[in-house]
Amino acid sequence: MPEKERALHQLHLDIDARVDNIRENNSDWLCGKGCDTCCRRLAEVPKLSAAEWALLHEGLAALAPEQLEGISRKVAALAVQSSRPVVCPLLDQLTGACPVYAQRPVACRSYGFYVQRDLGLYCHEIESLTAQGELADVVWGNHDSIDQRLTELGESRALTEWFAAWAR
Repeated sequence: MPEKERALHQLHLDIDARVDNIRENNSDWLCGKGCDTCCRRLAEVPKLSAAEWALLHEGLAALAPEQLEGISRKVAALAVQSSRPVVCPLLDQLTGACPVYAQRPVACRSYGFYVQRDLGLYCHEIESLTAQGELADVVWGNHDSIDQRLTELGESRALTEWFAAWAR
């Protein structure tokens, strides 16, 4: 396994360990299958490292042609969209599911379990429950440490840029 792929795999394992711990201790945690709130209200087009794109590319390449075409249309529209929030172009809006869930980027894996308070990058619904004392014992992960590890995984580009380069 190449070094960057190994580093991404380890990062996924570390994130999964925190997510599993939070879910084990909080059975009513909002983030999980069926919750797509964050996917429908992104602050910006997701950015991915080269290693994340390589993994996501594998998932995209395995999709049915009509499904990939639909995603391609949404990505192209997103590339010229200036309004916010952004809806993830990978989201199947009818089912609320991600067709490339196993290959999803780190930002998707960590959202709701890690926080960047200075940038306002966290689930506000979970923060509201925390403020009300319902999730008082939760230890959020520091997303700055995740970002530091991502810098080691190659160039970072917007999903729309990676996709455009692939589609050529």
